[in-house]
Amino acid sequence: MDDEDRDFEHSELSGSFSRDGETVDVEIYRYADTHDPWQLVVIDLSSGGCTAWQETFATDREAYDAFIKSVEADGMAMFAGRSPTAQH
Repeated sequence: MDDEDRDFEHSELSGSFSRDGETVDVEIYRYADTHDPWQLVVIDLSSGGCTAWQETFATDREAYDAFIKSVEADGMAMFAGRSPTAQH
């Protein structure tokens, strides 16, 4: 089966996140019915730009914690108006 034909499982931790007047969509996912590591992508809802982490995470909580750590360190502006880029 080609990767593009596979279904994804989305974490319950995925969803909109707002702070400092900015809102992003946090996507934490992996291939459905697997124990694959979790992927993390943050989409800026105002521009459609995204930031994807190159590293993967053993749990969805680890992925979410990495997102929160980035927000606390660099603020929400780091996601604003970004073209697709890799983070970390």
